Amino acid sequence: MKADSRVIERPRTWGDFLTQVILPLAGLALLGFAGWFVWSTRMISRNPPPPIEPARSPFSDTLAAAGVVEAQTENIAVGSALAGVVVEVLVKVGDAVEPGTPLFRLDDRELRGQLAVKRAAVSMSRSELLRLEAEPRQEKIPVLVAQVNEAKAKLVAAADALKRSEDTFAKKVTTEQELVEKREAVVAAKAAVEKTQADLKLLEAGSWEYDRDVTRAQISQAEAEVAKTEIDIDRLTVRSLVSGRVLQVNVRPGEFVGAPPGQPLVIVGNVEKLHVRVDIDEFDIPRFRSGAEATAVPRGDLQQRYPLSFVRVEPFVVPKKSLTGDNTERVDTRVLQVIYQFDPTTAEGRGRPSLFVGQQVEVFIRSAPADSQGISR
Repeated sequence: MKADSRVIERPRTWGDFLTQVILPLAGLALLGFAGWFVWSTRMISRNPPPPIEPARSPFSDTLAAAGVVEAQTENIAVGSALAGVVVEVLVKVGDAVEPGTPLFRLDDRELRGQLAVKRAAVSMSRSELLRLEAEPRQEKIPVLVAQVNEAKAKLVAAADALKRSEDTFAKKVTTEQELVEKREAVVAAKAAVEKTQADLKLLEAGSWEYDRDVTRAQISQAEAEVAKTEIDIDRLTVRSLVSGRVLQVNVRPGEFVGAPPGQPLVIVGNVEKLHVRVDIDEFDIPRFRSGAEATAVPRGDLQQRYPLSFVRVEPFVVPKKSLTGDNTERVDTRVLQVIYQFDPTTAEGRGRPSLFVGQQVEVFIRSAPADSQGISR
């Protein structure tokens, strides 16, 4: 029997069109969307330029550190040795001062009252010394001479009465008691004569030398108290001890100031030449050389470079002070502080030099080779 070679074709339906055309196209579209989504959401690593170009070291071997600008004399925080109310502030920020220039003055009325009392005590002691040195007073001598003569006259009268009493006693006219009384009267009269004569001699001799010495000592003591009060009054006017400029004023008239240590009422410093206090990490100390070339760059102004000259090393490693202020922060970094000097008017670069006390700078120091150890001093 011969097979039938005819193919039976059925009509195409929407199901066939969906499975043969629509689904493959949808799969290709989803595949394209997935590829686009993955590409568009990929992580892109960008390296945008910094807003401010960081400072760059001019040396091949560099030791970098942070520094703080301070006055040549360091920042001198002037306080008050005595407590009181400020009545006058005599300077303002930026004023030039010399040693002895008044900065501010405290109320001195109480001390001036004490000074008047102590000066009166000096005058009284001096008057007492003049009185002692003027002894004897001539007007007193005739008075004592008269008293001596009176005492002698009484002695004569007592002696005469005793003689008469002895005669009458011998004749049994007076009693023994009366005789004894007359004898005691003579003794008392003799003592009175001796006393008045001694008083006259003491007056004619003048004042005692040791009394004058005591009075002179009292004068010295009173004068010393006057000098001390005058010094205390002078100390109520606080003065500068160095030449420089007023960097900060933290006191106003009417404020009460005590005398605690470290209370900066006025900050003074010499800013004709400035210092930079550089903190060198303890791990970089072996690479530090004191005579190496160094330069400072202000933060935010890379056009300025200030050549530094070495001043000294403070040979005491201290905890780092540039902290964040967080209560949980641990001080585990110690630094060696090195002082450099520079002239603020000798900046290398464009622009107007402008550095202020307290400003931070980046410091670059030409370091020793990597195999060099120790600190060269």
